[in-house]
Amino acid sequence: MKLGYDGKRAVFNMTGLGNYSRTLLRSLSLYYPDNQYLLYTPAYEHHQRLDFLRQSTNITVHTPPTLISRSCKPLWRSYLVTHDLQSDGIELFHGLSNELPYAVTRSGAKSIVTIHDLIFLRYPELYSRIDRKIYSSKVNYACRTADRIVAVSEQTRQDIIGFLDVDPARIKVVYQSCDRIFYQVADEAYKRQVREEHGLPSQYLLYVGTIERRKNLLGITKALPLLKRSLDAHLVVIGRGRAYKEEVLAYVQAQGLTARVHFLTDVPFADFPAIYQMASAFVLPSLFEGFGIPITEALWSNCPVITSVGGCFAEAGGPSSIYIDPDDDTAVANAIERVLEDGDLARKMRVDGYAYVQRFRDDATTAVMMRLYQEIIS
Repeated sequence: MKLGYDGKRAVFNMTGLGNYSRTLLRSLSLYYPDNQYLLYTPAYEHHQRLDFLRQSTNITVHTPPTLISRSCKPLWRSYLVTHDLQSDGIELFHGLSNELPYAVTRSGAKSIVTIHDLIFLRYPELYSRIDRKIYSSKVNYACRTADRIVAVSEQTRQDIIGFLDVDPARIKVVYQSCDRIFYQVADEAYKRQVREEHGLPSQYLLYVGTIERRKNLLGITKALPLLKRSLDAHLVVIGRGRAYKEEVLAYVQAQGLTARVHFLTDVPFADFPAIYQMASAFVLPSLFEGFGIPITEALWSNCPVITSVGGCFAEAGGPSSIYIDPDDDTAVANAIERVLEDGDLARKMRVDGYAYVQRFRDDATTAVMMRLYQEIIS
C-alpha cells in the first residue's frame, strides 16, 4: 500500500501530538515494511527525534514542491497538498491530529483522521474565540469527510458522538503507544549520571507535560505543604509553559517551596526513561485528557501513577493506579502519602501497572491500525 500522512506534528511538535505521530510512523515502518509511507510536511529540518526517518527505507518526506506552495505553506498543507497526493498515487491519507486537507476527496485517496480530544468544546473557556472557531471548523470537516475516524480512547469516542453527532459505526478506538525508549531499563550508572546532570533530589514526585491550567500542576504544588514534613517530598517538573507557569512559580515562591519544586527544561529525550524510573510516583491531577501518554510512559517505567478520576484516565492508568479528585488538594496529598509511606502498595502499583501497560505495546496498537487501513482500502 501507498499511505500518506500529515507530517507537521511529527516534524515540529516535540510533545503529545508529535510523539503520537512519530511513534505510529516508526512502528508502521518497522512492523509493516512492505508498504510505502509518505510524510507531507510544510517544512523539514532534521533533528535527533527524527533519526528513524533517515534509517527507514520505506518512509519518504515530502515538502511543498513549487514556489507558490513554498511561499504559502499553510495554503499548501490545507488545500494544495491534495494535488501531490493524487500525483503520488496515495491510496489512503491519514490526518494524524484532528484535521484533514480540504478537498482531500479530490485526490482520489481514501482518508482517515485521528481525533485526540475535543477539549476546546468541553472547556471552551480555556481557548480564545478564534482558536475555538478554527479548531471547530477543522474537526467538523475532518469527521464529515473521513472514511473512518480513529479515537485515541473510549472517552474521546464518546465525545465525538456527543459533541459532533457522528455515527458511532464510523469511529474506531485505536489506543496509543509510547516511544520504545521507555521499554528499556536504565542501568544504575546511567541513572546516577542523569541524577547528577539534572540535580535531581534523592526522592521526588514527577510531573511531565505542558504547564497549562487544564493539567493542573498547581494542584500538586498545593498538596506539597499538606504532606508530613518527615517525608521531605520534592517535585520535579518537566514541561514548558507561559502565563500559567508564572502563576505556579508565584505560588511556589509565596509558599516557600522553591527548594522543593524543581523545574527542568531542555531535557534530552534519552534521559526521560531514567527520570521516570527513579521517581517515587508520577502525579497528573489533570482536569481532562484525550488519553494521557505520560501515564503509559510512567507505567512502562515501573513508576506508580496518581491521576484524576473519570474521563480517560482509567483507560490509560488501569486498575493499579490511584485516582483522585483533581480539585481536592487534600485528596492529592493523601494519595501521595499512601505511595510514599506504604512500600508494599508502591511495589504492587509498579508490578500491576507494568502488567497492564503491555496492552499498549506498539506492535499491538499498530496491528489494530493496519487492519483498519486494510478494511478502508478494500
